[in-house]
Amino acid sequence: MKDLLKRLPVNLLPLLMGVLAFFIVVGPRALNPENIAWLGHSDPATHYLGWAFFRHAPWSIPLGLNPSYGLELGSAIIFSDSNPLFAFIFKPFASLLPEPFQYFGLWLLTCFVLQSWFAWKLMGLATSNVTVRLLGAALFLFNPAMIARMGVHLSLSGHFLILAALYLTLRRGNDKRVLAWGALLAASALVHAYLLVMIALIWFADLLYRTLKNQLRSGKAVAELFGLLLLTGLCCWQAGYFTIKGAGLASVGFGLFRANALTFFNPGGWSYVLRDFPGVPGDGDGMAFPGLGVMLLLVCALQLMLSGKNNGVMAAIHKRWILMFALFGLMIFALSNKVGIASYEFDYWLPDAFIEMAGIFRASGRMIWPVMYVAIFAVVFLVARGTRPHAAIVLLALAVVAQVADTRAGWANTRSHLMMASPSKEWKTPLVDPFWRSAASHYQNVRWMSPQNFSVHWMTLADYAGKYHLATDAVYLGRVSAVAQEAAQRAAERTVESGKYDADTLYVLDQRSALQATVKLDRTVDILARIDDFYVLAPGWKRCADCPAIKAVQPQELIPTFQPGEKIQFTDSSSGAAGLGTGWWVSDAWGTGSVGSDAEIILRPAGRVTSLSLEANAFLAESHPRQVVDIRINDVAVLSTSLTQASANKIDVVLPPQVQQLVAQQGVLRIQFHFPLAISPHELGMSVDERKLAIGLLGLTFH
Repeated sequence: MKDLLKRLPVNLLPLLMGVLAFFIVVGPRALNPENIAWLGHSDPATHYLGWAFFRHAPWSIPLGLNPSYGLELGSAIIFSDSNPLFAFIFKPFASLLPEPFQYFGLWLLTCFVLQSWFAWKLMGLATSNVTVRLLGAALFLFNPAMIARMGVHLSLSGHFLILAALYLTLRRGNDKRVLAWGALLAASALVHAYLLVMIALIWFADLLYRTLKNQLRSGKAVAELFGLLLLTGLCCWQAGYFTIKGAGLASVGFGLFRANALTFFNPGGWSYVLRDFPGVPGDGDGMAFPGLGVMLLLVCALQLMLSGKNNGVMAAIHKRWILMFALFGLMIFALSNKVGIASYEFDYWLPDAFIEMAGIFRASGRMIWPVMYVAIFAVVFLVARGTRPHAAIVLLALAVVAQVADTRAGWANTRSHLMMASPSKEWKTPLVDPFWRSAASHYQNVRWMSPQNFSVHWMTLADYAGKYHLATDAVYLGRVSAVAQEAAQRAAERTVESGKYDADTLYVLDQRSALQATVKLDRTVDILARIDDFYVLAPGWKRCADCPAIKAVQPQELIPTFQPGEKIQFTDSSSGAAGLGTGWWVSDAWGTGSVGSDAEIILRPAGRVTSLSLEANAFLAESHPRQVVDIRINDVAVLSTSLTQASANKIDVVLPPQVQQLVAQQGVLRIQFHFPLAISPHELGMSVDERKLAIGLLGLTFH
């Protein structure tokens, strides 16, 4: 006890240094649990919203289920990157916490404090000099790769987990190793999957090394292997990793979000002194610039090595060959098969199966972080061991000053973002009409009628739903099940086509969905209105005695008008895109592609129409040489044709007299397409894209 009390003041130093670094880089406003202003954008917004829904969700098994945030798209707290570790800690006290409440500022403080602590522990393996240990730890604190995540991917700021793993594997002895590694693996699983993979690989390398060196008996090693794998799997299960069924965990992007081969030397905007290297898009995820201070120490370390004063570093590397092999594997994965060297790029072949599996960790560049930290430790180790204490203190002090001052080029932006926003309990929203408050008391769900992950208005609608404790499918998740998303989209299409809506759900529609909905809308019961520039469909609103009256949208307001002889285009900037109903992908600069086996265009003629001409591309391949297009006008079949050219197809459609009369009577021209040979790129072996494609719509001319 006396020894513990004697060491306490010294051990408090790295903790206090971590707190100081937090206030320098982040500032105090993030610690206000009711201040969510700094979280109101992109990834931090979904981190907070995931927690805001989760805190009010009933307890379940697995614990991490978050059904109100995603509905059929499926959701668990891990996929909104809401830090399940902290979410599980605070959820039992949800009823006692203020509204709103965020723990992400406390998480960032924890990251700084524990980054400092485990850097201090690592430095203890190099020297017993308190000043040298403290200065060395400071270099790990002002690390660009860690701080850069604090304004974007909050959970990925937990780099202290990597330092803890390196300390456990580099320390001597095996005391309490199962407890230490078990706690570290469990915490990593409850923070972020990328960090878990890094820590798990370092643990396995350590386990294998100590077993081969007879530091662990084989029986104990096997027990530890299966025991900790079971513990980690249990934590992953409870966090919700396994809630996504079928395709969904893998995603495109492997080879794009990678580390550049020059990442250790490229400041990437984190230095006033050093110039950035030219790179290629996606390099940012693999940022591993250690900072100017470390780069200056590297020069000293290289001189020490050339003079023969490597102080056992090379012997340690040779001894720890299993760890080095694991780190080399992480580095190769981080570089990916599309290797970037500054702005130059080359690629090499990998099996499609590997590419698809690697898509689970598509931002492969992040895997470079353990390599970066080992390199930093090696540099500081050489300086601490290869020079006298006074010289080491001077060199490290100069390096720390350079590190803090020069990396301000990057972390000043983080601090500016976190401190510039005035503290606020809510985000600015365009939903200001009293209708929204009234609707929240009549419905339990808010649905975006084009269900997809990261839809255009997800943040506005999720914020609204969270404020009133409604469930929503307007979300932004790290991963969603492709099967569930497709099923949700088909269900939404069937709902619009049938005109039968759930009585407990408020629907928010885009232009196309609103256009389609107006055709089958039961105007005696339901209402389609435009409120705060959003199309809303409120089922049963007209039968609600205490619901305020709102002005309904008339069909002619939604359906674009055309003149005979007029050519309509379907690019992202053209008026023709407003007439696209179901079955079309997002319009692009060239036109709009069909998705699925059926599609529809809805327009209002300003005069008599006798025929029309369509211009379209066709989705073809050598093994799929044609597409069939069946066309109906206002539910009457008029043409079936085949397309065998990939581009410049022209389809002329003559309207029979009875169809002309039908269009004139209804005042609406509905062009309905059926594509019996629609096929996905995945089925053709071209890519992982599973959308069924048929034609690309370019233009439409009426006669």
